[in-house]
Amino acid sequence: METVKDYFGSLVFDDRVMKAMLSAKVYSSLKKTIDEGKELDIGVANAVAEAMKEWAVSKGATHYTHWFQPLTGITAEKHDSFISPSPDGGVIMEFSGKELIKGEPDASSFPSGGLRATFEARGYTAWDPTSYAFIKGKTLCIPTAFCSYGGQALDKKTPLLRSMEALNKQALRILRLFGNDSVKRVNSSVGPEQEYFLITKEMYEQRPDLRLTGRTLFGAKPPKGQEMDDHYFGVIKPRVAAYMEELNNELWKFGILAKTEHNEVAPAQHELAPIYTTTNIATDHNQLTMEIMQKVASKHGLVCLLHEKPFAGVNGSGKHNNWSISTDSGQNLLSPGATPYENAQFLLFLCAVIKAVDDYQDLLRISVATAGNDHRLGANEAPPAVVSMFLGEELNAVLEAIETDTPYKGAEKIQMKLGVDVLPKFNRDTTDRNRTSPFAFTGNKFEFRMLGSSNSIACANIMLNSTVAESLKIFADELEAAEDFEHTLYGILHKTIKEHKRIIFNGNGYDENWVKEATEKRGLLNYRTTADCIPHLLDKKNVDMLTSQGVLTEEEIRSRYEITLENYCKTVIIEANTMVSMAKTQIIPAIETYTTDVVKAATAKKAIDPSIACNYENSMVKKLSELTDRIFSKTEELEDALIDLDNAEDIGAESVMIRDNVLELMGELRLACDEAETLTAKNYWPFPSYADLLFGVR
Repeated sequence: METVKDYFGSLVFDDRVMKAMLSAKVYSSLKKTIDEGKELDIGVANAVAEAMKEWAVSKGATHYTHWFQPLTGITAEKHDSFISPSPDGGVIMEFSGKELIKGEPDASSFPSGGLRATFEARGYTAWDPTSYAFIKGKTLCIPTAFCSYGGQALDKKTPLLRSMEALNKQALRILRLFGNDSVKRVNSSVGPEQEYFLITKEMYEQRPDLRLTGRTLFGAKPPKGQEMDDHYFGVIKPRVAAYMEELNNELWKFGILAKTEHNEVAPAQHELAPIYTTTNIATDHNQLTMEIMQKVASKHGLVCLLHEKPFAGVNGSGKHNNWSISTDSGQNLLSPGATPYENAQFLLFLCAVIKAVDDYQDLLRISVATAGNDHRLGANEAPPAVVSMFLGEELNAVLEAIETDTPYKGAEKIQMKLGVDVLPKFNRDTTDRNRTSPFAFTGNKFEFRMLGSSNSIACANIMLNSTVAESLKIFADELEAAEDFEHTLYGILHKTIKEHKRIIFNGNGYDENWVKEATEKRGLLNYRTTADCIPHLLDKKNVDMLTSQGVLTEEEIRSRYEITLENYCKTVIIEANTMVSMAKTQIIPAIETYTTDVVKAATAKKAIDPSIACNYENSMVKKLSELTDRIFSKTEELEDALIDLDNAEDIGAESVMIRDNVLELMGELRLACDEAETLTAKNYWPFPSYADLLFGVR
């Protein structure tokens, strides 16, 4: 019987395959490219391409594609076959190093945010050798970066790789100052927990809102939601268990380290969590995971919903981004050490993160900004839109001791101000985890909990890597110029804690009073919506940091501003138009039909006995008629508001009009329709109810 160990990574051109199929010389050269960023020789590329083709063909592949991640939030691929004509009229299977390294897909229809004109169609894909190629169906997929003819990044992988290099460069400077000359590379690593909903395909097909927007735009609250807390970690239903089993098998074939699965808080909601891996690979894996989740669901007669808030009134879905920094020798730089000197290094990296999160709260909020996530952030199951950090009691005590120059009251009372050599030994924080914190320290990593379930994790990790690299750069510049290393180091720790302690909050992030304290007393930012935060991407401090770290150019930053706001506007406009269509063509006719039948019932009663009051019928007809008029009126108001968007001066103005007017009208229309649903007989209502959707998978 074949075991997981036998087929794990069977569809991946991984290190095991390369060792077996490449010569020692080629393998060694390729590893230097992967591990150290050395330039790839064309001869090596040809050898790798030939081996990759032979391996793929042996697995049944007939085509190859440069698999990339444009600024659409999903992946893209153009398939080319391996075949080339032979002189005898047949074909031969060919794949060269040139084809492996570089492709030229049409870039004209991908978002560019003004980086290039529509008629400038040429774009290039460039092989990313740090992420293994894999086979999907009958196609060899080669992970690649995607750029314009002029070299500007048109994807999410390119700036992610740049941010990883920026972090590596600055972290190595710090390690060298601590006498560590053996480390060759520092990488960020990530383990993204993925939440999702499963509903039946049959019900999904009956909901235009789900099909067109990924979320329910209407839906009255069911008699039961998540009040009983009985779904979280509950027994997994057989149909869902079968789905999870096949999903695991498919993910394992791709070398994706799917580890944990369970029911989440809301009914029909579940979670999948992988083991940590290098950020670039984790990003590729998460994109592939979302695709496979939806494909496998379809085979089981289910639909996997990845929208951040597919149902009102129950928890939405997030993607917890567990982020850490490690050396190529396996040392986690966010893990307390065994000696005071190692702890001094740990505290410096910790302070770099604290400074980064405080200095660039806006960029972290921007990195998770979408129309879908706006519905989730600040709800009961998600952190607020205010960015803060949780460190736990023990680390807090250490930082307070450094800030106040007082003894650390741990296992030993040690005066902190005398120098690095007396920094105490302390353990990983042993306090309870804070599930309400947007950015929580959990022992040797930070859990960034603000990402939405459909988000690419690339955006958040670009900002995390870049901002921490900036903090490390500032620290390294000061330490390299220091006459007294230990005194300067302690001064950096003391200053950083004092200046940035406002970002540290260990309390309940769901408490309404916290948002007031955060904004009024601490001066933290609270950007509630995408329209609020995205303009700050163009703030000078953000542009200066991202360009100086070599992560994005000014042009690329401007393009991402345009694209993100455009996506926000398009998303809400599609939702609003869908609401108008559903209200006009389905909801109003359904209410009218039911109202007419209630009138007929009253008429029939009167015909039998004129003295019957028909109180129920009269009351229902009045309520339904009033609701019908209100729904019609709100629908027209929403249509007018959508027309008014044509008068917006630019995308920024349009996003504000949507935030301030369109979304409010959508809420009012929904309120009226949801009330009508509670009064209309079930067999008249044109869509499956929330109760059907949330409890329909058995």
